[in-house]
Amino acid sequence: MNDEDSSAKASIILGVLSILFPLMGLILGILGLSYANKTLKITDTSENYRGMAMGGKICSIVGICLQVLLILLISLGVAIIWSFT
Repeated sequence: MNDEDSSAKASIILGVLSILFPLMGLILGILGLSYANKTLKITDTSENYRGMAMGGKICSIVGICLQVLLILLISLGVAIIWSFT
């Protein structure tokens, strides 16, 4: 197993997990994004690994956005609850 294969698989796995796991997904999304960028920077990456890396990058970005939105909604909910007490 070579480096681009491992990085491409890691990026897609971490990208999907970043969507599925609340709050911890932010860290997973950042890791998935870094692995995807690492794979895409390799010039001789085959099309199969490039596709997995792009999928991982997209999933990681979606996961990061969802996690940030979740954190903002939780913060807003806590602020609203504290304003009534």
